[in-house]
Amino acid sequence: MNTNEQATDYPDEEAPAARRKPMQQRSKDRLERILAVGSELIVRTGSDQVKMNEIAALAGISIGSLYQYFPEKSALIRTLAERYNAASRACIEEALSGVATLDDLLGAYAELIDQYYEIVMAEPVMRDIWSGMQADKQLMALQLAESRICSAMLAAAMARAHPAIDPARLELVAFLTWELGEATIRLAISVDPAEGRALVEAFKRMTLREIAAP
Repeated sequence: MNTNEQATDYPDEEAPAARRKPMQQRSKDRLERILAVGSELIVRTGSDQVKMNEIAALAGISIGSLYQYFPEKSALIRTLAERYNAASRACIEEALSGVATLDDLLGAYAELIDQYYEIVMAEPVMRDIWSGMQADKQLMALQLAESRICSAMLAAAMARAHPAIDPARLELVAFLTWELGEATIRLAISVDPAEGRALVEAFKRMTLREIAAP
């Protein structure tokens, strides 16, 4: 295996980030082309099989130019993940910002689960990005941190609906709910769509009961 393609451990560091922050439009366009090609290849072959030299060839750039943007594949996966995370975070914030009562909370949460499932179904690259992140402990740590951010938004909405309940308890319930939700969505998109929808509905019913009376 080419050493540039090997997974690298960073025991005391964060997952590698993009190396170059483009300022000029030409560089920005090149970055977008790299990410588009990377996404296409991830969907086509899975993140494990994607090679940096293949991305460079399809993007029409040299491998050296590619490494100016991304020092290795993990950095590219991280950038794609951060983009999807930012979009997901905006959806969550919008869905939960208006929650003031228990009815508001239950309705917003149920709608959010449905919306998230539909987004992931429409963006198959998200599934393969998840898979790539599971194989790298730094990327796993990044995703765990994102889960904590998203669950904190859910906990805040739950606190508005349950003002008499210990916030620490709500934070725990929200974090566990969020992590189980991520696992459920990953399972749901890996099976037949009818079964996947049934799994999402079952998860939603179970967690709505917990959120209603934590």
